[in-house]
Amino acid sequence: MPGMLYLCATPIGNLEDITFRVIRILKEVDIIAAEDTRNSVKLLNHFEIHTPMTSYHEYNKFEKGRKLVERLLDGQNVALVTDAGTPGISDPGEELVKMCYEAGVPVTSLPGAAACITALTMSGLETRRFAFEAFLPADKKEREQILEELERETRTMVLYEAPHRLVKTLELLAEHLGEKRKATVCRELTKRHESAFPTTLGEAAAYYKVNVPKGECVLVVAGKSAEEIECEKKSRWESITIEEHMELYLEQGMDKKEAMKKVAKDRGVAKREIYNLLMRQ
Repeated sequence: MPGMLYLCATPIGNLEDITFRVIRILKEVDIIAAEDTRNSVKLLNHFEIHTPMTSYHEYNKFEKGRKLVERLLDGQNVALVTDAGTPGISDPGEELVKMCYEAGVPVTSLPGAAACITALTMSGLETRRFAFEAFLPADKKEREQILEELERETRTMVLYEAPHRLVKTLELLAEHLGEKRKATVCRELTKRHESAFPTTLGEAAAYYKVNVPKGECVLVVAGKSAEEIECEKKSRWESITIEEHMELYLEQGMDKKEAMKKVAKDRGVAKREIYNLLMRQ
C-alpha cells in the first residue's frame, strides 16, 4: 500500500501557532519535504524533531516531486512543509498534490496557520465571500488582465505582497479600483510588530511611500459595492437620449409599455417619469 502525503501547516511567525498534531506527524513520517531546509531546520530543532529532510521548491518541483511520489508508492510517509503557513497555497505544493492523486497516493492536510485567513479575519472588511489572489503576476500583460478582472470583483480580495513592491501594487490597485476603495494592510502577522492598517488604497499608497514598510504584507481590499454597480449601470444609459433608449427595446419586439418599464428600471426612475417625458416631447 502507498504511504500518505501530509500537508503540514507551520507557523507564519509565532512558533506557538503550530498544532500538536503537526508536531506528532513531523516526528512520525519517514521524510520531510521542505521549501527551504535552512528555514525549516530552525523549526524542527525548536520542537526537537529529528526526521530527515529533503528540499522541495519551485525550481525542482517536478523532478523532486517524481522522486517523492516513488517513495510514497513504496509505502513511505512524507510530510510537506512550506517556509510559513499552509502548503499548497501559493507555493509548489500544489503540483505535488496533483502528482500524488494521479499516482493513486492518498493526501491529507493538517490545518493551521494561513496568512490569507489571518489577515481577512482582522481586516474589518466583509468576510462571508472573498477571493484569494495571492501575488499579482510579474508579467505586465498578465498582471493587467488580472487587474481588469479585479475591477469587476464584488467579493473581498486578499493579496500577498513583498515590502519593496507594496507601494507599486497599492498604486496599481488604486488606479484600477479607485483611490477611495477601502483596504486593510496587514504586516508582520502573528509577530511582535504585527499591524493592521484600515484605510483606502490611495491613502495607503501615500502613507507607505513616506513610511517604508518592513515585513511581508497581506492586502485585504473591499469588493465593488452594489451601489457602485448600480451607479455604473445608470451612467451607461446617460450617454443616449430616452427616445434612443426606448428604440433599443422597441427594436427587440417589446411593446411601448414594456419598453418604458425597462427604460425606467435601467435609469433608476419611475415609469411615470419616462411616460411624462415622452409625452411632453
